[in-house]
Formats: sequence, structure tokens, C-alpha cells
Amino acid sequence: MKNNIHSSLITRSKLNNAPQSDSTPQQHYLDAVKAFARLTYESIYVINYEDMSFDYVSDNPLFLCGYTANEVLEMGYDFYFNNVPEADLKLLTLINTAGFNFYDKLAAEERQQYSITYDFHLVNKDGSRVLVNHKLTPLFLTPDVKIWKAICIVSIAHRKTAGNAFIYKQGDNTSWQLDMETGVWCKNTKPTLSPREIEILRLYAQGLTINQIAKKIFVAPDTVKYHRRHIFEELNVKNMTEALSYAVSSRII
Repeated sequence: MKNNIHSSLITRSKLNNAPQSDSTPQQHYLDAVKAFARLTYESIYVINYEDMSFDYVSDNPLFLCGYTANEVLEMGYDFYFNNVPEADLKLLTLINTAGFNFYDKLAAEERQQYSITYDFHLVNKDGSRVLVNHKLTPLFLTPDVKIWKAICIVSIAHRKTAGNAFIYKQGDNTSWQLDMETGVWCKNTKPTLSPREIEILRLYAQGLTINQIAKKIFVAPDTVKYHRRHIFEELNVKNMTEALSYAVSSRII
């Protein structure tokens, strides 16, 4: 079964007409990627769709599953087939196919403005599983405006299940969520929070308690709780961890 998934995923993703490697618009772009990786706790990697390899893998441990960065770099796309459960590989195939279909319909001049995010499990060397979130966006395009290279950020997922695929456009309040049953992208409008609710979210992100937030913004604790309930309802989440994850991913805060 994994062989069939492998074939399907590779066939849809692999690029057949990539430019020559020396035509990369920014010859030393990896230096910038490495500098970014030094500034974040998240795992960073660059995928090359010409041969389904990785151009770069950071040494941040989350994505590595107990391997070294060089070992994962050598594995390339095979890393997924060795370290993702079969059920989640099927999910990734669905997301991958739907994502490329969505991308192929975009206007050529807008294609680098979009990013995709989704959750799936990685299996570590010791057999333990961790649910991670991928955020991926095009880095370089081919002359015929296909994705040649993409940069991906890997972090701990704040939801409880795999899936949760969303597409976002830079500077736009619209997002698209993938219906996992139909494979169709459903258009959504970014939730709107009041300035006070955004302020409370930011204070929660700093680790403040309800009472500390209330004191800082000169309101009663019950007022903070009221705003918190509205935040949960507006973002369709169940707790503040999910709210913060959603708000950051959606660029609300």
C-alpha cells in the first residue's frame, strides 16, 4: 500500500522541467535560510521538486525524528515514507493533490503570494509519534510558473488530529479550508476580532494570567473572561492554545 501512496505522491509533486541549477535567481539564498533557522526554534527545510530532494534541512530537532540533519537531507522525500504513518501518508497525498490543483488555477503573477498549512504525524526512531504542523510557501518558480523550490516551517501542531489543511494569501482576509471528504477547498473569511480582543490574545501569548491581564488593561477579570469566550467562538477553538495558534497562523496577531 505504501508503494502505491509513494507513486501517487511523487507523480503529482515531481517537477519535469526545472531550470538549470545555476539559474537560481539568488545564488546564495541558502545563506538567508540558514540565518533564519538560527533565529527560530522551529524546523526549517527547503524542498526541491525537480528531484524530490531537500536543498537544506535545519538541525532543529522536531522534524528530524532522531536522525541528524545530514541524514534527513540524504533521504529527501523518502524521509516521509519512512517516518509518516500510512494513514497520514494518504492524507498528505490528498492534501498534496488538492494543493497543486488549487495552485494551478491561480494567476501566474500571484502564485508566490500563497502558503499552505496542514497537520500530520511524524514517527520518531523510538516509535513515538508527534503531531506537527507544516507551513509551506513557494520560494522559486520555473519559467512556466510551476513550483520549483519551496520553504517549509515545521512546528508542534496545536490541534489534536491530523489534517486541518488551509491555504492563505498574503495580505488577504480570505482563506480556504480543505474538505477532507470531498477534496474541495472551501472559501472562508478571516475572523474579525476587536482591538481589545487582539490585545488580550497578545497578553496571553506573553504568559499573563486572567487576573494579570485584567490588572494591566484596567478591567475586571470577568471582563477578560467575557472577551476570551468571544475569541473562542469567533475562531471556533476550544482553548487559548488553539486560539493563539490560529491567530498566529492567520496573521490576526
